[in-house]
Amino acid sequence: MDKTTVSLAVGATQKLTATVAPDNANNKTVTFSSNNLAVATVTPVQGTVTAVAEGKATITATASNGKTATCEITVTHA
Repeated sequence: MDKTTVSLAVGATQKLTATVAPDNANNKTVTFSSNNLAVATVTPVQGTVTAVAEGKATITATASNGKTATCEITVTHA
């Protein structure tokens, strides 16, 4: 994951990028998810996080082989 922590104001967005290694991996599919949709949502394929409400959420990127990476999102008042 290109970031491990991000602070956003309510309504802001941030694109996250996860890179699958090695470069010649057969399947480089990554799926993004949020553990707290009330605070931050994320598009499953693009990795665009939207801050919904104040609080904290963890965004997880999961590769097709089951490996994961996370980013802690802190959402503050706009």
